[in-house]
Amino acid sequence: MTSVTDIGGHWADPDENTVLVATGEIAVAEHPKIIVTPALGSCVGVTLWDAFARRGGMAHVMLPTPGETRLDGLVNRFASVAIPALAEELTQGSMLRRLVAKIAGGSVMFGSENGAPSIGSRNIIEVKRQLALLRIPLVAEDTGGAHARTMELHLDTGLVVVRSYRYGIKDL
Repeated sequence: MTSVTDIGGHWADPDENTVLVATGEIAVAEHPKIIVTPALGSCVGVTLWDAFARRGGMAHVMLPTPGETRLDGLVNRFASVAIPALAEELTQGSMLRRLVAKIAGGSVMFGSENGAPSIGSRNIIEVKRQLALLRIPLVAEDTGGAHARTMELHLDTGLVVVRSYRYGIKDL
């Protein structure tokens, strides 16, 4: 099983079949590719997968909606933008009704301000809301807690591997 490993603080791509998704980005690929995103703290990784086409995509969501910040930057860092964009990109080769979702991340990395929900919790809520609006079933998740995760989507099987230093490896 191919994976991306941490080598001295840098992420190493072991072969040409790994697609790396950075914060605020989305990617779509087909088998035999593996899509990976590292460093999910309060961010949420969202995978969409089509079993029939063995095709899928991933978004690395940083904030729930554009109203969360006044800073310019990548539009796909927002759940309200990235998830519909990812679904639209996938439906150019897959049917929306065949997609299933898995998510990971949404940790409480920095606490909450004045008793307000953490950014991680708000990210999870908005991700689930966007999936519900698109009628894409959420079939598995590894969310919450206070630890960072790396997420891999294996496009041959739809397996999502979640890795963390604290809890090891979990298959979704």
